[in-house]
Amino acid sequence: MTIATLKYQSQSVSRNYFIAAMVLFAGQVIFGITLGLQYVIGDLFFPYIPFNVARMVHTNLLIVWLLFGFMGAAYYLVPEESETELFSPLLAKVLFWVFLAAGALTIVGYLTLPYAKLAELTGNQLLETMGREFLEQPLPTKVGIVIVALAFLFNITMTVLKGRKTAITVVLLMGLWGLALFFLFSFVNPHNLVRDKMYWWFVVHLWVEGVWELILGALLAYVLVKTTGVDREVIDKWLYVIIAFALMTGILGTGHHFFFIGLPGYWQWIGSIFSAMEPIPFFMMTVFAFNMVQRRRREHPNQAAVLWAVGTSVMGFLGAGLWGFIHTLSPVNYYTHGSQITAAHGHLAFYGAYVLVVITLISYAMPTLRGRIANSQKAQSAEMWSFWVMTIGMSVMVLALTGAGILQVWLQRMPTEGAMSFMATQDQLAFFYWTRIAGGVIFLLGQFLYFASFFIGGEPVRAETVKTGGGGVLGARPAQRA
Repeated sequence: MTIATLKYQSQSVSRNYFIAAMVLFAGQVIFGITLGLQYVIGDLFFPYIPFNVARMVHTNLLIVWLLFGFMGAAYYLVPEESETELFSPLLAKVLFWVFLAAGALTIVGYLTLPYAKLAELTGNQLLETMGREFLEQPLPTKVGIVIVALAFLFNITMTVLKGRKTAITVVLLMGLWGLALFFLFSFVNPHNLVRDKMYWWFVVHLWVEGVWELILGALLAYVLVKTTGVDREVIDKWLYVIIAFALMTGILGTGHHFFFIGLPGYWQWIGSIFSAMEPIPFFMMTVFAFNMVQRRRREHPNQAAVLWAVGTSVMGFLGAGLWGFIHTLSPVNYYTHGSQITAAHGHLAFYGAYVLVVITLISYAMPTLRGRIANSQKAQSAEMWSFWVMTIGMSVMVLALTGAGILQVWLQRMPTEGAMSFMATQDQLAFFYWTRIAGGVIFLLGQFLYFASFFIGGEPVRAETVKTGGGGVLGARPAQRA
């Protein structure tokens, strides 16, 4: 049996972050299935968990668990990239419990109190920040997120400053600092509805189609450096080109949210042109991942992590790129905005770009955190199956939502005469909604299979071997077992 030890002991603080992320991820999916059921069984769990509360919990858990994942990933890779111990492991441990407690109390507040009462009890009258999608958190929670984020960034930045600087850590820091800075717009809630929506998109869009893409690129590059043995200079060049395109198209692509909210008409041109270019960095990311795997100079024993990395690039391109492009032009968006097509794009984009990259890091890092180079072949096989089951489940959901959105537009939005009402249209979409629920259940089964893979024993796969070709993931030869 091959025993692996962490290169830097402070990397171990990431383990709790990864565990919390996965537990919250399960909660998010369960609430998502609940929401799907409430579409077809309107009074399900009412009045205990009404639709608006379940939706808040679902979306907020998504944000919180991804942030836990990003923080855990940073705590794991930054010491190794910087070739030095974490600046303050104690601070990282304290922040974990503070962030976990704040998130848990917020979710409990959503589930036990009417939202208006929660706003009253948490001082929303002092600074009105509540009531907007994804940003429903009470004022104390928002303040706590800022404090945790700044302390986390201080810890990570000081670690990078005292050690080696690499392209991966520089890009990662840019993304993490951008994440924190753009969140400050959540405290701006003007009474003018146009300005309100504009600032709201500064958080939501410039997170997921801006600075989060930098985090995505850095995490993916790190795993590919470790698993392929390709020269770092080659990966660095790809990374810089990808993030340059991501920032150029992502920042100006914000305009596709400005089409019909009262901002000047030139945003229809800017938003359409630059958001139509947003698939480019995701396509480049796909080419990048496949290129690095094909050019690999060694066979890493953790082939499951390689599969997750390649899956990230492909599904990210499909969700954030292709499904985003489908309805990003203003003449099309006029009909599709806020329809189930938007939901299809959102689900596939988040899964492909961010869910998968966090799982990629966990898949790569967790065996080392548990004292082994890689999991057993049996455990990795279960993990790979979980990727395919989750991806199939997500695909069923997305295709169902896409079909529902097309029919919704056809029946409700396009006819100039005789258009169906909203509720009459919903009755026509029942088949697609039931299909979405089936996809959600398949996804949940894949998620449980992924969790189960951590408890499958067996002899760990031994250290990497030199590449000689044939077999394995994407043509790789599986490393021999000890």
